Amino acid sequence: MFADFIKRLTDPAPDTLPDGDARLALTALLVRIARSDNVYSPAEKARISQIVEHRYALAPADRDALLADAEGLEAEAPDTVRFTRAIKDAVAYDDRLAVVEAMWKVVLADGTRAKEEDALLRLVTNLLGISDMDSNQARKRVEG
Repeated sequence: MFADFIKRLTDPAPDTLPDGDARLALTALLVRIARSDNVYSPAEKARISQIVEHRYALAPADRDALLADAEGLEAEAPDTVRFTRAIKDAVAYDDRLAVVEAMWKVVLADGTRAKEEDALLRLVTNLLGISDMDSNQARKRVEG
């Protein structure tokens, strides 16, 4: 189902993603962060739902459809390095920075910072072209 989308995303010279595709890719990245510690908790799923509903001004049915599609895409997406680099090449910097903040919200949603989540978030942040300082500031905004 997502094969064509993944192929377009991982093309050596991807075009900027249309808004709907960018939403899907970025939401799938949030799901990947949540699943990185092998526990996709109801709190993490609820936080992702809240983030995408608010960020994209979605009705509940549209939010749920986006999340379901993102969960499917995440399961089929290539390794995190290729997937994240593809997002970097196809999504504007400001959107990627906002996603780093959203990733921190997901990591902190269940009240526990698992080492797997921290490690993946550091890797993803770097691959998205976001500095450690910007990521740290995003985390502080979320915690504050």
